[in-house]
Amino acid sequence: MAFIHHTTMTPTKLELLTDWLPKQSWYMGDAETPELVKAGGFRLDDPEGAVGIEFMVVADTAAQEPVAYLVPMGYRGAALEGVPGEALIGTSEHGVLGTRWIYDGVHDPVVMEQLHALLRGEAMPQHQSKSDTPDPSVNVHGIGPDDGLGVQVNRVLRSAEAAQGPSGHLVAGWTWPNGTAARGVLAAVAPRI
Repeated sequence: MAFIHHTTMTPTKLELLTDWLPKQSWYMGDAETPELVKAGGFRLDDPEGAVGIEFMVVADTAAQEPVAYLVPMGYRGAALEGVPGEALIGTSEHGVLGTRWIYDGVHDPVVMEQLHALLRGEAMPQHQSKSDTPDPSVNVHGIGPDDGLGVQVNRVLRSAEAAQGPSGHLVAGWTWPNGTAARGVLAAVAPRI
């Protein structure tokens, strides 16, 4: 199980995401600078213990109606080779671990392999900010991906418990800035592209 260090990161994850998020094609906001708050998420363990894996939900409150985004992130002790430039969210100085390269998890092979493992029932979701603590609020429904299927990560989240069809999907919750709880599909089995 991963150990969560309660320390500082400079810049913070939200500061890095404030700069990175508006540059993404799936960003729904019209503001140049989003106003982000942490709204939820969970972690997965890297069996090798080398990559920190977090699925963070952030809410952008800059618009009239807040928008929730899912940003899977891989935290690494060195740059990841062979990924597009836009995969790097940024670097941050961790108070215990030193420089961390933070990548968009959909481009990080360790993050995606563990997401596949979760959907196959072979990984346990962990609490976002507590060490060695499973998160029972994260649920997998249906069957996970086999060799012929991939996983579609939902970047813009909507409140809905069920996905269309019998394929496997991952449901978790977040909290809107007004305190209202929501749940929705964060990822689902999909044909490989």
